Formats: sequence, C-alpha cells, structure tokens
Amino acid sequence: MLDHLIRGATVVDGTGAPARTADVGIRDGRIVVVAAPGTVAEEARSTEDATGLVLAPGFVDPHTHYDAQLFWDPFATPSMNHGVTTVAGGNCGFTLAPLHPDRPEDADYTRRMMSKVEGMALTALEEGVDWSWSSFAEYLDALDGRTAVNAGFMVGHCALRRYVMGADAVGGQPTEEQLARMVALLKEAMAAGAWGLSTTQSATHSDGDGAPVASRHALPAELIALSKAVGEHEGTQIEAILAGCLDQFSDAEIDLFVEMTAAAGRPLNWNVLTIDATVPERVPRQLLASERARKSGGRIVALTMPILTPMNMSLGTFCALNLIPGWGEVLGLPVPERIARLRDPGVRAELLRRADSKEAGVFRRLAHFGRYVIGDTYSAENEGLTGRVVKDIAAERGQDAFQCLVEICANDELRTVLWPMPTDNDPASWALRQETWQHEDVLLGGSDAGAHLDRMCGAPYTTRFLGDCLRGRKLVPLEQAVKMLSDDPARLFGLRERGRIAEGYHADLVLFDPERIDAGPATLVHDLPGDSPRLDSRAVGIVSVRVNGVETVRDDEVTGAIPGRVLRSGRDTRTVSTR
Repeated sequence: MLDHLIRGATVVDGTGAPARTADVGIRDGRIVVVAAPGTVAEEARSTEDATGLVLAPGFVDPHTHYDAQLFWDPFATPSMNHGVTTVAGGNCGFTLAPLHPDRPEDADYTRRMMSKVEGMALTALEEGVDWSWSSFAEYLDALDGRTAVNAGFMVGHCALRRYVMGADAVGGQPTEEQLARMVALLKEAMAAGAWGLSTTQSATHSDGDGAPVASRHALPAELIALSKAVGEHEGTQIEAILAGCLDQFSDAEIDLFVEMTAAAGRPLNWNVLTIDATVPERVPRQLLASERARKSGGRIVALTMPILTPMNMSLGTFCALNLIPGWGEVLGLPVPERIARLRDPGVRAELLRRADSKEAGVFRRLAHFGRYVIGDTYSAENEGLTGRVVKDIAAERGQDAFQCLVEICANDELRTVLWPMPTDNDPASWALRQETWQHEDVLLGGSDAGAHLDRMCGAPYTTRFLGDCLRGRKLVPLEQAVKMLSDDPARLFGLRERGRIAEGYHADLVLFDPERIDAGPATLVHDLPGDSPRLDSRAVGIVSVRVNGVETVRDDEVTGAIPGRVLRSGRDTRTVSTR
C-alpha cells in the first residue's frame, strides 16, 4: 500500500524535460510510482487531487548558515516554507565545530565571531544552542533526528585553525605538526560526514574582537594541503571565499582557486557573483577562474542570486556599510560621537570618496543614498517619512542626499531603518543575468539563509524566482527554472537520489499553485531566542512541502513533523570528480 498518492499533478521533474500530467505515489519516504493519471491501481493511505498544481522536486539551497538556527528552529524557516527541502551549511569557513574540549572559552569566541561575521543574534546563540559537543561528529550527532529539512555541512577552516592553534590561529602560522593535525582533524570530520572544507580570505570577515578571522591568515600552502585532504574522501567539496568574490578576482586569487580545486579533484564553489550591466567586465573576469580550472583538472562554480535580495540597514547597527573601507572606523564609534562625526561635512566627503573607490568593490552601489527608502522611524521629527525616497526629501530641504539621510537618522539616534534600492534592477542587468545563468559553471543560490537575520532575507529566492519566471520577466521557462533550483545543485553536491521526481528517488517534493507562487514582503519579527529580531517572508502559493515523504508544510504553515536527515558525505553524497 502506498503511503500517499498525489493525483493529476503537473509534474516538472527537475531534469528540464517538458511538464506532464501524472500521478505520483510515495512509500517509505521514496517515490515508487510516476504514472499516467488514473493508472495507479495500488491503494493509498491518503490521496490528494493536485489538478492545476505543479509538483516539483524539493529545492536545494547551496549556501546557508543554518548551523545554529536548526537547534531552535528545526524547520529552517523561512527556507522550508519556500520549498527548500535540503540545505548546505557550514559555509564561508565558519562552523560551530570542532571545539577544543580543554578550552571552554573557544565556544564563547565562536559565538561572538558568528554574531559579528554572520549577523546572528548573540543572545540567540547563547540561549538557543547547548554547545555540548567537541568533535564535528558530535555536532552532527546533536542535529541528527531533530530537523525537518535535510542538511549537510562543510567543516569550517576557522574552527580547524582555532582547535589546533588556539589564540594563535588569528595572526599566526602553523608549524608542520600543527598543519598535519589540521589535516587529520579535517579528515576526521569528513569521515563523520562533513561535506568537505569551507574557508574564507575575504577582507570583510572579522571576528568578535574586530580582527581578521583565523582562515584569513592561512598561506596558500596550508589551503592546498587541506584541499588535497578533501580529495581523499568520498562525496566531498570545497567552498571558498576570497576578497575578489565581491568584485573581481586578482590573478593570484584565480591561481589559488585553480590550485585548490585541482589539488582536490573536487568542485569548488564560491559566493556570490554579482551581475550588473554597468560593470560589464566583472562577469567574464570572474568566470575566467572557471575556464582555467577546467583546463587544469578542476571545476570552479560561481553562485549567483536570481532575485534582488531585500536588505535593510541602519547607521546604528553593524551592516554592509560598515564593510566599506574607512566606514567601519566611524560607524563603530559610540552613537553620540558617531552622529557628531557623520554631521561633519569633511568626514562625509571622505566617506563618500572611499565608498566610490575601487577598493569598495560591489559595496560602491550602496553609496547612492538618494535611492534609499526610509523604513521605520522613531521620532516626532521623522513622522511621515516612512516609505519616502531620500532624494525627494533632500530636494525639499535643499540638502545633498547623504546629509539628508544623516539628519533623518540622527533624529532617531541612528535607529532609522533604511532600505537601499538596487542600482542593477534595469533591463540590461536582467538580460546579462539571463545570459550568465546559461554558463555551465554558474549555479543559482547564495541566500545566506540563517545569517544576517535582521538585515536581509534571501531565503525566499526560490518562490520569488518561480513567480518571476511564470508571470514576470519570464527569463527562463518553468522546467528550466525548477532544474536550476533542484537538480543542478543536487548534482553539484553529488546528492544520492535527490533533486528529481523519479521512481526510487527520495520523496522531497514541493506542490505549488503556478498562478500564485511568489514571496511576500520581508517583515521584521521577534521570534528568535531572547526575543531577538529577524527578517521573515511568507511564501505565497506553496500548497505542500514533503521531506522524505512526510508533509512538513501545508499552505505555508509548518506541520510540526521533523523527517529531515543529516546528510553525510559518502553515505548520502557520491563523489563529483573533476578529472
């Protein structure tokens, strides 16, 4: 007997094949029959009529930071609500394990680092996670059986360095013995199921003390040694971030990426390829790394988002503006002193100069302050400004845009919520995206779900993209869009029997209404441990989500079921060789 039968669905199977009407039967967590409507004779414990609805494979998000959130939110909200059934965590060199058992202070260091670099509320990290593990294996075991989504994790380079080198991990170089111990620790993690290595050398990544995170101090030889270790285990990957990921790679960075993937014989993915028609040289420069890798026996995959991610900012809290060279020193001052400095015309002029410099990379586009929209305000002086564009207010007041924005924020003691409007929302940029998505080494993703919780909400990219494909710009047909969200990332990670609707595959499924599929606006909610805030977005048109055959979402409401699995390398992933 079938556990469940879905009748008359428009099946988009993830392969890119034309949609077809079919009945899909599920038993013991697997798809056991895909047949013409009305031809399934086997009885089922439950059935549903899916006429007019699209049935797709569960979506795979290749870049998340749900490492901590899954402990207090097994449903990985809002990703699962938007059809994501498998998440890849442990990215950017940051993981919660391993932790040295003889140094309890390492857990506090890790919490403060994750709070600073990935925008996770410190209170939530302290109250929502028990931090009872030491090894990576113990961390995975702590999650096993308590998630609604499937989840796989890279092991973070920063944690490896901290475990072996202690405080010397920041600023120091390992001895031969220490490097050997790091390699051994990585191998232990992969033997326990880690998907591979993640690392960062991005200039934007600093720890809770404001110092460059541990992996930023690694020399190429260390990265190559760890990459070789990745290649010794089945079903593994590399995920890496370099400074050039934010704009354009240097020759040395391309060389390093190529050496790492070639040494491992495994794919390397990086985040995130920003596509903007006003910088036409960026895409070919960034994809040069992929072209060179293929000639050297490796593969480099660029992640890119198919939507413009909603993002809020504030001059009173750490945000993307702090990452512009020279801005962090001013925005890190106590609020009264910060306001005084921002009101200084000379300081503002220097900040604008730095924001428009080449070293600012993609953050240059954040300096178009006239395009900002005012969000929540907190003072009588700012009453009526919510929803207005700064350039219009500045024109009324006879001020330049940045001066106007500073004065508005100063009235609220810098608590004003700001919404920057993207500069790359033009037809030329969307045409360039459509072209770039066709490249064999470009993959949709980069949501950062689980991170930067009160400032951005990338998790709904799946539903928003599908809505755009069906009723908006229609840059790709539905069948291709579903493939890009499901089978393509599943193939990159070598997921066994996931990413498609086919007999024998795991029943990770999304049922949605093609007339309504979309994502609601991002809104600030206070539902993290300690009442900490985050941005959330409701799914529109998602009828049902199933993970391993069990329904986890019905009409955008979680059911409470937790059928997800910790996906372990080798057992749940096969090797995707580059050779």
